[in-house]
Amino acid sequence: MHAVSRGMKTAIIEGDVIGGTCVNRGCVPSKALLAASGRVREMRNAEHLRSLGIQLDPSAVSFDRQGIADHATNLASTIRGNLERSLIGLGVEILTGAAKIEDNHTVSYGAPGTVTGGRVTAKNIIIATGSTPFVPPGIEVDHKTVFTSDAGLKLDWVPEWVAIIGSGYIGLEFSDVYTALGSDVTFIEAMPNIMPGFDKEIAKMAERILITPRNIDYVTNVLATKVTPGIPGEKPVTIELTDFKTKEVVDTMEVDAVLVATGRSPYTAGLNVESIGVELQRGFIPVNEKMQVLDKDGKVVEGMWCIGDANGKMMLAHAASAQGISAIENMHGNEHVLNHLSVPAACFTHPEVSFVGLTEEQARAKGEEEGFEVAVRKTSFKANSKALAEKEGEGMAKLIYNPKTNEILGMWIMGLHAADLIHEASNAISTGATLDDLKFTVHAHPTLSEVIESLLRGSDGH
Repeated sequence: MHAVSRGMKTAIIEGDVIGGTCVNRGCVPSKALLAASGRVREMRNAEHLRSLGIQLDPSAVSFDRQGIADHATNLASTIRGNLERSLIGLGVEILTGAAKIEDNHTVSYGAPGTVTGGRVTAKNIIIATGSTPFVPPGIEVDHKTVFTSDAGLKLDWVPEWVAIIGSGYIGLEFSDVYTALGSDVTFIEAMPNIMPGFDKEIAKMAERILITPRNIDYVTNVLATKVTPGIPGEKPVTIELTDFKTKEVVDTMEVDAVLVATGRSPYTAGLNVESIGVELQRGFIPVNEKMQVLDKDGKVVEGMWCIGDANGKMMLAHAASAQGISAIENMHGNEHVLNHLSVPAACFTHPEVSFVGLTEEQARAKGEEEGFEVAVRKTSFKANSKALAEKEGEGMAKLIYNPKTNEILGMWIMGLHAADLIHEASNAISTGATLDDLKFTVHAHPTLSEVIESLLRGSDGH
């Protein structure tokens, strides 16, 4: 779309369906499941409703599994259709088939393993092939009792007991869905702590709010080295657990289903990048800060660009979009470098977790290495009038900054609509705005945005 706005003749080669993972098997359908299951959780929380003066019998609240699944499928279909119509309306040519690079200005496409299809030449070629779920060795996937997020989003059934391998964003969001619909969940995490990528203080709060009160337990420092599928309602899935350090089998677990949420792998095999002198690095395509593809000697391959999960810089849909826009700008000679520290991320649990920039631990390590102090400000949602009106005061926000320059190094938020609140900090990091630039900005009252206002002004939120 940005290429078209810049006056470039544009084509997309698509091997599956328009919209890729995000629209069809990721961000979009998962939000539909979270929205529906979140409503079920709210209506079954009698104590919370009573505090608002509402009386409802939790046992009277039921849900239609297929109806929830259809909501996710229909949403993906609607978004995909809208996107495809927009592309066609803009004059983008959609070419169907698996792509193979012939040289830095030529791509052939067609059914995999055949010579049928076509060939297209272009001044510039962007590789945006994304990623697929990563399944560690020893795990047998049957897409029914042992499955990745791809199958999980179809919500074919609601198992009584689900083991989730990996406690990152994907695993946490699925635990939110499953527990809301009545499942018990066990996290299997290889790292010493669950939510290993989180700021430690936020992870501690997330455990208190998202894990402890729910039907969730976890084991850490262990690998699921062998997973054997079962039969729904007849035979359990067996999981062999191995100590992460000693590599000795320490336990065997039997559950109804297993969700493999161990991250994603770049979808770059078969692209024939060798034809342009590129050597894959753990499957990723190396690029410079302008998103230009680099050959095995580290030199720019003229006319070749790579964005999104395939380059491994930041595996988020909106990061891919930002990288694509940056690449188009650079094609036009408008030098642009995306600051990846300004790209926000969110986990859409109830309540949400969002962040931008560094964790407190990362910031302190950077400060120690580069010789500057790090300061932290915190505030609670319990002091926010809008959150209290919703009876949703659980949560906190923390700001990590350099007190000498007032540069914002990072922000983490856990609480109501955290995913919508993070962008003030994201934009500040992107534009280089400091706390001095922002401390007199005005936020509407009463709104959740005042949580951020209290951090920017350095008050305690009261």
